[in-house]
Amino acid sequence: MISPADHTLAERSELRSLAERLAAEAGAIALAGRRQANDAAGRLGSHIGGDTKSSLTDVVTEFDRAAEAHIVGELRRLRPDDAIVGEEGTDDDGTSGYAWFLDPIDGTTNFVYDQPSWACSIGVALRGEMQAGAVFVPRLNEMFTAALGAGATRDGQPISVSTQTDLSQALVGTGFGYRSETRRQQAVFLTDLITQVRDIRRLGSAAVDLCMVACGRLDAYYERHLNSWDAAAGELIAREAGAITSDFAGAVARPEEMLAAAPGVHNALQTAIRSIGLVD
Repeated sequence: MISPADHTLAERSELRSLAERLAAEAGAIALAGRRQANDAAGRLGSHIGGDTKSSLTDVVTEFDRAAEAHIVGELRRLRPDDAIVGEEGTDDDGTSGYAWFLDPIDGTTNFVYDQPSWACSIGVALRGEMQAGAVFVPRLNEMFTAALGAGATRDGQPISVSTQTDLSQALVGTGFGYRSETRRQQAVFLTDLITQVRDIRRLGSAAVDLCMVACGRLDAYYERHLNSWDAAAGELIAREAGAITSDFAGAVARPEEMLAAAPGVHNALQTAIRSIGLVD
């Protein structure tokens, strides 16, 4: 007889597999489009239209929409009662209690400039609690996945966070907002923090950053003012790989304040972040 706990784990495993498949398919769509559009300068040229997101530096491409349309079409076919929230405008109410958070190309500027750090991120929550997620990094051909209570993997192999315990030796990732004034303020805070850690990396994708923490390529990551779809899958993957995730005050992680770190440096980094005044 299958216990309720086993049933839950089995369902999360199915959700994980679905998120992985859709992330791989949507990522392939985006990568194929990027290669087709590649001109001699390595940019998207005429394929960039007049649409923007929050500013002129946050471009929207036709490939964002094509990748999201594929994911949405499959979810509507397979799970028509689930809610869907997508970066490119999909906002479907559901009745099942499940909600899917889609970012078809997280790291759009990297995508435009043919930098490798962009990803397709898909996460699913049940009544607000993340159940499963997948982040596919097409240019690296790496698939990160997790299910609640079942650990995290890269290309099917278990992963875990770093064992770093000294903040001064920690490699820390972060991101900047798209608006110039926000970036200026973030840069000011960064000049204080960078003296307290080994170094800073700015990869340009929250989903990729969180997965880098999950597999130990970064010791920690922090950022403010994300959207729900930016971090939905990545936060779960980092947490299931052993990271401590929180906001800057140590409460539950949220898009407005995201901190994910190896257990050995989490508290010290949280203290450092608050000491330089980087709080809401």
